[in-house]
Amino acid sequence: MANTPSGESPRQKSSAIQAILWGGLIVGVLDLTYAIVVYSPRDPILIPQTIASGVLGLKSYREGIPSAVLGVVLHFVIAFGAATVYYVASRKLTFLTRRAVTFGLLYGAAVYLFMHLVVLPLSAAPKSLMPLTYATCEFVEHWFFVGLPIALSVRRYSR
Repeated sequence: MANTPSGESPRQKSSAIQAILWGGLIVGVLDLTYAIVVYSPRDPILIPQTIASGVLGLKSYREGIPSAVLGVVLHFVIAFGAATVYYVASRKLTFLTRRAVTFGLLYGAAVYLFMHLVVLPLSAAPKSLMPLTYATCEFVEHWFFVGLPIALSVRRYSR
């Protein structure tokens, strides 16, 4: 098989797309579902509007469906971005695929910390303190619903 100008064979490029696509899609669905079920099961539109508030601020809650759609799009951009970072790192750090479960769980923790310590403070989202119980559950949720699916997807399509 001939390599592309980027040095990847067409098969490698296809594997990368599949790893990122499936990892990001699974994470996006699981994480958004978790947030709706735990935080707003009676008014699920609030979850994607809260995500959109990172860009729009409090105005997000007045914008209705358009801000909810923006929130879903942003959520999946973040999920695909997290999958892309893990995939790219796994090209050099092969232990990420060899020990996908361990490093997937750790990656989920890292994603949670990055979102809560870097992204959210820099965003326009309203600042609020999350009760420790919710924060702990969400931290653990990121192990299993964010890091693990990404790592397993990357391992699956990196062979």
